[in-house]
Amino acid sequence: MPSRASVKRYVRRQVMRAAYRTDLRRPLDPNLAVYGAYWNRGVACNPAAIHAKARELAPHIRGVWAVSSRHRDRMPAGVPYVIEGSRPYWRAMATATYLVNNSSFPGGFTKRPGQRYLQTHHGSPLKTMGLDQRAYPELARKADFAKILAHVGQWDFSLSANPHSTEVWDRVYPGPYQRLDLGYPRNDVYFTATAEDIAKMRAELGIHADQTALLYAPTHRDYREGFVPDLDPERLARELGPDCVVLVRAHYFYGRSAGLGGAPTGRVRDVTAHPRVEELCLAADALITDYSSLAFDYACLDRPIVVHAPDWDTYRTTRGTYFDLLSGRPGDTPGAVTITSDELVEVFRTGEWRSPASAALRTAFRERFCPYDDGHAAERVVRRFFAVPFAPPSR
Repeated sequence: MPSRASVKRYVRRQVMRAAYRTDLRRPLDPNLAVYGAYWNRGVACNPAAIHAKARELAPHIRGVWAVSSRHRDRMPAGVPYVIEGSRPYWRAMATATYLVNNSSFPGGFTKRPGQRYLQTHHGSPLKTMGLDQRAYPELARKADFAKILAHVGQWDFSLSANPHSTEVWDRVYPGPYQRLDLGYPRNDVYFTATAEDIAKMRAELGIHADQTALLYAPTHRDYREGFVPDLDPERLARELGPDCVVLVRAHYFYGRSAGLGGAPTGRVRDVTAHPRVEELCLAADALITDYSSLAFDYACLDRPIVVHAPDWDTYRTTRGTYFDLLSGRPGDTPGAVTITSDELVEVFRTGEWRSPASAALRTAFRERFCPYDDGHAAERVVRRFFAVPFAPPSR
């Protein structure tokens, strides 16, 4: 017999859905936009940058964020939001003319004629995505490809950061949407932040001006549970000495902590809960990562990137990738590559991490994956999506 709580939840859902069907008969609000990011985790990524620029260039557009009740504490003061599944949420989804998301709006919604949906995505694809996952049994078992295609059918625009992304999105998310090869708005800050801005970010993180800050930001693994770092940040900090600080950023799938355990030294910082990964990138002197799409964004800064990938063969076998990140070929590899912890330490001890050879790889990688990023992507997207005309040149 169902519990009283489950019955109440069922009744509430039915009431909300009935109210939503009523709202679908209301006229669209031409000045309302609903934003969402990372399955309603709060203000982040490309939607956040688009929202900020829309407030500047299209102040008549009222932006509202969809956020789950679990993440409402992440909402900045003064930013309007609606709680996923609530009455205001369904009314906003039914009547907004503009919808912007980097993933999807959980719970499902009926896209109405006249609504405009911009899918911004949230990274350049190294790992297989969308329909390409059908070739990998473990991924295919968990995916609902009919649901994926139904979601793609709602898009009016798909944003790309580079030609590689456009090619992949066209294949794995087939649909009649328009392609926007305009760059990633979330990367604008890498071109607009001043030296004073960066110094402030470092100070807030407790990084001294004479210290080298290494940001370790690995992605998640489909084949294992929980955050299991492939390097020992304590050892790395200890081996490199007091002039080095290691910032550890676990993937958001693992919550708000890297769960390092023990008592980290002052030179190992868990920054998983930091609200803006872009600020962490700006504060860091180098990025250590594996298969994370953060490498594509960090390349905009033209700072060293070290790929630490001890499980590359397993990752390629279980998840599939679009190119060989460890090949050392210009355009495929962004910098020095390490497989073991000893190799990682040596890359920094010997200076290979910022050698001319590593810089040359980074340049080719940046040319391939950051061709549209120039600090003005958000403006281009806002003007295209919200139909904001460019101001005529002053005489």
